[in-house]
Amino acid sequence: MPRTAFELAASRTWLMTAEALDTLLAVADRQGDVEALEARLGRPLDNTRNVTVRDGVAVIPITGPVFRYANLFTEISGAVSTEMLVKDIQTALDDPSIQGIVLNIDSPGGEATGINELSDLIYNARGQKPIKAYAGGQMASALYWVGSAADEVIVDDTAQLGSVGVVLSLRKREDRPGEKSYEIVSSNAPNKRPDPETEAGRAQLQARTDELAAVFLDKVARNRDLPRDEVNDRFRQGGVATGALAVEAGMADRLGSLESVIAELAGTSASSQPRSTIMTTVKTTAELQAAIEAGTDPKSIKIAEPEAVDTDKLKTEATEAERARCKGILELASPGFEKEVAAAIDEGASVEATGLKLFRAAQDRGLSLSDIAADGTQTSTAQPPADDKEGEERKSAVSAITGAWKD
Repeated sequence: MPRTAFELAASRTWLMTAEALDTLLAVADRQGDVEALEARLGRPLDNTRNVTVRDGVAVIPITGPVFRYANLFTEISGAVSTEMLVKDIQTALDDPSIQGIVLNIDSPGGEATGINELSDLIYNARGQKPIKAYAGGQMASALYWVGSAADEVIVDDTAQLGSVGVVLSLRKREDRPGEKSYEIVSSNAPNKRPDPETEAGRAQLQARTDELAAVFLDKVARNRDLPRDEVNDRFRQGGVATGALAVEAGMADRLGSLESVIAELAGTSASSQPRSTIMTTVKTTAELQAAIEAGTDPKSIKIAEPEAVDTDKLKTEATEAERARCKGILELASPGFEKEVAAAIDEGASVEATGLKLFRAAQDRGLSLSDIAADGTQTSTAQPPADDKEGEERKSAVSAITGAWKD
């Protein structure tokens, strides 16, 4: 069995000139084995019409006018159908060997029916596998609706994008000489056959066309993540834009080539392999800012997990602190100042703040420091233990406060 392109060519019977056969064999000889050539040119994807696979990337051609269903006309005219495209795209999505999809678009548009389903299929498949739309020629009207649903739109410098709008084309055949046709419409449906030759009929057809155009604009705004009220003006009110101007208008994401898009998707599997990354852990906003200013990749910055809090310990400490506060305030109490002491305890005032408040209150009443000290001695019979360091510290603090006021 032939294993190389040369062996494959040499094993066939040819009806051609010697010079042409020499050229063919020379080309075959340079291509090496058939599998390598297939990988370069693409192999057919099973159960699809004309999808090829290159390095795990399914390339789906969408060329020529697009119709709803495949038929003899689509076959002989080079057109495609949304029916077949849905099957091809779904097959590529379901195939585990396919890691990315390229919609290779070169189409002026097509039949409105079926376009929305195809666009929604692509849009809803985002996140399953990378789907890129590439336009090297035209991506207009119905096919812009479809292509805009991809994850990204890449275009050639000369590509033509846009034509976001709907056209309703009507032709009326005149009666032959000597003949006359009649059309009777049921009385319940006067709008079933609008007459384009009347103003009312044209208005009805215009409304029908505008309704479809509104859906078109809604879906393009969704697909391209643009404000709905900006799409029509940015996309030239149904006009087209070329290459870089299409990118500038938001119709496409960037310039590129089909080969570059395939190469990018083919490298997805390698780039998606987990790599060991040195993570930088930060605990505060200042540390985060310093890491970013130092040029650290934000993807490698990790926010430290909050330290575990011992709630029981916090409750115990809070209870002890509150007892010490109340005790210190009560030690400052003198006859006639019960109201101030009670308020200080209720309001959560510190011992020092309470001492200052009592000192001021005593001054307002004409009492001296010696009077306060004497009253405190008479009313407070309980002395703090010798080893009560906190009690001594509170006394020192209060003394410092009252001493300052005395001076």
